[in-house]
Amino acid sequence: MEEAVGRLITMALPVVLAITLHEAAHGYMARRFGDPTAWLAGRISLNPLKHVDPVGTIAVPLVMFAVGAASGQPGLVFGWAKPVPVDFSRLRDPKRNMLWVAAAGPLANLAMACAWASVWKLSMLVPTVDQIAPIVRMADVGLQVNAILMMLNLLPILPLDGGRILASLLPSGIAVRYVRLEPWGLPILILLLIIGALDAILIPLVTLFEYLTVLTFGLHL
Repeated sequence: MEEAVGRLITMALPVVLAITLHEAAHGYMARRFGDPTAWLAGRISLNPLKHVDPVGTIAVPLVMFAVGAASGQPGLVFGWAKPVPVDFSRLRDPKRNMLWVAAAGPLANLAMACAWASVWKLSMLVPTVDQIAPIVRMADVGLQVNAILMMLNLLPILPLDGGRILASLLPSGIAVRYVRLEPWGLPILILLLIIGALDAILIPLVTLFEYLTVLTFGLHL
């Protein structure tokens, strides 16, 4: 029990940062391209409370963590924040700018994964292992969580960021038809999660990303 509580505490900061900064990045990029909606709503903020969704940021990750801990086979743990409001019609070039607004979230997760890897690398310079163990565990969680969120959001399924990136790259006629599929996106994701296909897709991608990051930063597992 104590081990599970300790792991939960270690996860809290990386998970909250990964989810909230992902959303803030969308709002920041939208403002850069002409849409101030998120800024006017106070959502371009590093304050996690501005982005926390009771279900996606707290309940879902906790349930997934508890189920994994109870089964002894921890799987992927992920969640989401309150979506940042973006009015794509206010962007200077809606179709082209949508790519960068959508990509901002995964890019923020990539930056945070590299930041946690850097923290991990710096902690290896401290000679006393017992003192740095919690920091290494937190950095490990930060790397994993950001890798999961980045890969999940890059799946080409609307309303995920990957779906919006794909819509911005498709020819206009095909993009319009593709966007009409958005109401089916969440049910598709839930179905993939229930049948285990989401794990089958994401785990190899996340594992590859983590391996390349560990290799690049020279980390010790």
